[in-house]
Amino acid sequence: MKAHIAVLPGDGIGPEVIAEGVRCLRAIGQRHGHSFTLTELPFGGAAIDLTGNPLPEATLSGCLSAEAVLLGAIGGPKWSAPEAKVRPEQGLLALRRALGVYANLRPVKVHPALLGASTLKSEVLEGVDLIFVRELTGGIYFGEKRRDADSASDLCTYTVAEIERIVRAAARLAEQRRGKLVSIDKSNVLETSRLWRQVTTRVMREEFPQVALEHMLVDAAAMHLIRRPRDFDVLVTENMFGDILTDEASMLAGSLGLLPSASLGDGQRGLYEPIHGSAPDIAGRGIANPYGTLLSVALLLRHSLGLTAEADSLEAAVAQAISAAALTPDIAGDARPVSTREAGEAVLSRL
Repeated sequence: MKAHIAVLPGDGIGPEVIAEGVRCLRAIGQRHGHSFTLTELPFGGAAIDLTGNPLPEATLSGCLSAEAVLLGAIGGPKWSAPEAKVRPEQGLLALRRALGVYANLRPVKVHPALLGASTLKSEVLEGVDLIFVRELTGGIYFGEKRRDADSASDLCTYTVAEIERIVRAAARLAEQRRGKLVSIDKSNVLETSRLWRQVTTRVMREEFPQVALEHMLVDAAAMHLIRRPRDFDVLVTENMFGDILTDEASMLAGSLGLLPSASLGDGQRGLYEPIHGSAPDIAGRGIANPYGTLLSVALLLRHSLGLTAEADSLEAAVAQAISAAALTPDIAGDARPVSTREAGEAVLSRL
């Protein structure tokens, strides 16, 4: 098949991990007879430096014309001053909205070889295999923002239609897995959460009666993710809760660097990125973990290009590389760590 993929390396360690993702995409294309056109475009802080805009028109146009978008990471101290009028994160929010990607999928699966990489006990982590579905284009991140000398406010708004579509996306995933959905809110305090719970209950009762639904307050969910993570299957929640809880859940796997994400809408095009940030403290040192990016490439192959066998082979190659102790410093423990490039090589050799 032929496919156009927009590549946004971004800032910090973004270009380093994206380089390994690009190498894997090219290798898979060559070995399976696919023609992938990869177009690198400036985004985030790097784009601010070039154009003054974190999402230049040419970058947005390139993303809208692509079958998929692969993103590294954005941001850093250089662009994060409180008084800054233009920030890399503004570009990310604008890109998500322009692409219409409202469902952010974040799978968390604990590799047996990395049970010791987490601070939790091994017996708590064995068998953990869950997936978060985070609403991505609504809520407090996109609401009206005001600030004056004495106060500031951020408006959190959700519509019935926004809640319905994200719940349906999560329920369809639950149907394909263990048939369990946990909806996370703060309905004892927030009016948006009361609407969320009401709409979720109706959609699940009317459209997905075969999926077991449990409602959970966000503070209880934060606790139970650490106390009994194996009990969870699919979790759905609003934008800010999802942002926070998925970073917490990453520690189940042992490192932020291990986890991928797929941001999807109603069509085939998606935005794929590791969940970690730009990590400016280690940028340029060649020690960033590329596995979250490589697993994001696997999600890209599966969800946007429909290449299930190729996605499976890449996920298997990452798992085998980890089993063979090709571990970057964030997960190496007492073992000899490998570089970003060496980790990529370990995966390429096993494809």
